[in-house]
Amino acid sequence: MFVRHLIACAAVVVGAAVTGRPLAAQIDYRNLDEGRPVTTEDAYPVERYAFELVLPYVYENERGGGRTHLLIPELAYGVVPNMQVGVELPLVVLDRGGPGAGTDLGFAGPRLFALYNFNTETPTLPALAIRTDLALPLGDMAGDDVRMSLTGIATRGWGRTRAHFNAAVGLGGDGGVPAVHGIPDWAASVAVDRTFLRRSLIVIGELGAREHAGDGTEVTVGLGARMQLTPTIVLDAGAERRLGDRGPDFGLTFGLSHAFALAALMPRGAR
Repeated sequence: MFVRHLIACAAVVVGAAVTGRPLAAQIDYRNLDEGRPVTTEDAYPVERYAFELVLPYVYENERGGGRTHLLIPELAYGVVPNMQVGVELPLVVLDRGGPGAGTDLGFAGPRLFALYNFNTETPTLPALAIRTDLALPLGDMAGDDVRMSLTGIATRGWGRTRAHFNAAVGLGGDGGVPAVHGIPDWAASVAVDRTFLRRSLIVIGELGAREHAGDGTEVTVGLGARMQLTPTIVLDAGAERRLGDRGPDFGLTFGLSHAFALAALMPRGAR
C-alpha cells in the first residue's frame, strides 16, 4: 500500500515537470506556505492559472525517543483570481522508539485545501485571507473521521519586514485521531519575516501554540528561511523547538517548490 502511494506521488511529480512550462518573473520566495518552513502562512495565494508543486520533508524527534519522517507532496492551483485550491498526500515513516517498538510505514490520508484572499493590504488594513482544510479518513495511518479546519490569516508589511497572524479551529469527529499530521483542535501563531532582496532570501521567526485531541497545549518557537534558486524554484528549510513539556522535542523541515503553468488551462491571449 505504501509503495503504491509513493509511486502515484512520483507520477504526479514527473508529469508536472514534463508537461508544465515555467512561469516568467516569479518571485515566490516571499510567499509563506503552511508548514514551509514554519507553520504560519501569509495571506496571498498563488497566481491565477499557476500551479505550485511542493516537495517537503519533515522530521520530528519525539519526547519518548520516537522519530517521525514525513514526505508531503502538495499541488496547488490558482483556480480564480485571489484563490487557490490544492491537495496534500502525506506519506509517513513512524519509528516508535524503544526495544521492539518497530517502525510503521503508511499513508496518512489526503488533505484538500482552499485559500481565498479578500484584499491586498492598505495603509489602514492588513491583507486578509481564509483557508479551509479537509482531511479524509483514507489510508492506513489516517484518522477514523473526516476532519476540517478554518484558518483566518492576516499579513502586514513595513518595507522589507512583514508580520503574519494565523488562528485556526478544527471541526468534525475526533475519534481515531492520526498519530501524525492531524488537524488540531485549535492553533494560533504569529511570525515576522525579513527580506534580503539581493540574495532573494527571506528569514522567518515564529511563535505558535496548538492543541490536539485535548492532550494539552503545545507551545513552540520556529525559525526558517526561503531562497529563490531559479525564477521558478524555491528552496526552504526550517527548525522548530517546543517551549513546554508537550509536543515533539524538535522538528526540522526541508523542501523544494516549483511554479509552472499548463498552456491548455490558460486563456488564449496569455499563452
